[in-house]
Amino acid sequence: MARDRTSDVVTLGHGSGGRLTTDLIREVFLPHLSNPRLDVLGDAAWLPRVEGRLAMTTDGFVVSPRVFPGGDIGCLAIFGTVNDLAVGGAVPLALSAAFILEEGLPMDELRQVAASMGLAAQRCGVEVVTGDTKVVERGHGDGVFIATAGVGRLRDEPPTGPASVVVGDEVVVSGPVGDHGAVIAAIRNGIDPGALTSDCGPVLPLVDALYAAGIRPRFLRDPTRGGLATVLSELAKEAGLTVELREADLPVRDEVRAVCDLLGLDPLFLACEGRVVAVVAGGQGARVVAAFEAIPEGRGAAVAGRIVPREAGPVAFATRYGGRRLYDTPTSEPLPRIC
Repeated sequence: MARDRTSDVVTLGHGSGGRLTTDLIREVFLPHLSNPRLDVLGDAAWLPRVEGRLAMTTDGFVVSPRVFPGGDIGCLAIFGTVNDLAVGGAVPLALSAAFILEEGLPMDELRQVAASMGLAAQRCGVEVVTGDTKVVERGHGDGVFIATAGVGRLRDEPPTGPASVVVGDEVVVSGPVGDHGAVIAAIRNGIDPGALTSDCGPVLPLVDALYAAGIRPRFLRDPTRGGLATVLSELAKEAGLTVELREADLPVRDEVRAVCDLLGLDPLFLACEGRVVAVVAGGQGARVVAAFEAIPEGRGAAVAGRIVPREAGPVAFATRYGGRRLYDTPTSEPLPRIC
């Protein structure tokens, strides 16, 4: 008797650990994520020996909507995990992915998520080497959630962190900020984002370019939830200093400003999913911008500010009109479920 193929939607049986689970793995995930370590389908993946120190990160992805202009939850999960390793000063080696699926999720959508993850992993030069799948009853999930972990080899000179930041250091952003958050906000509120797309993508090429240029950053971060202002507020508090940003130098797309004006949002608090903020020694900012702009991922990079002595707030925003606005860490995310 011929075996039944995977059904058109996810069922509770796909999470039972039986034949349907095996079919799901072999027919939906392996065609896009296959590699020698994953194909064994063991309870643990064996990784090659690595010289030096390791870095590890973990993340969860619950973005709504699951598909958006410029990406989907699948590529977001890969890029987000790799990006956390990259800004932590590590070269990614391997990832894991666990899927929480809701009964009734269209199988074609899950195939698209798996395909998106496979393409993103190839782009980053990393493999998903182990994973897991669970299914919850209809109404007890939101289609698909993805939990990941990543392991990487730490570079010889990783970022030294907030404690090493000093007055006069320069703040560089690798491109326009707020794209991802603005796209998600627009879609949720029934606004056509037009040509605006999420910046969802890998930042590893940006970090590689930085090191190749001989720059050793004091601080690196990808400004996801809470956006640029939150990342820099946390940095300033730990360093006991203030980050001064200049509106005239901060790259923000007109489309992002338009969405923010309509919805009462601030671009500085909107998530990016493919940008880096780097703090480097004073005088090195122009070299960092040149290194970033030499690759596609860094188009629009700019020296957006500098580190100054402690003021009334952790982030001081110098407006185009000579005013000064203070930013602090927000009480909550202005746009939940952004990634």
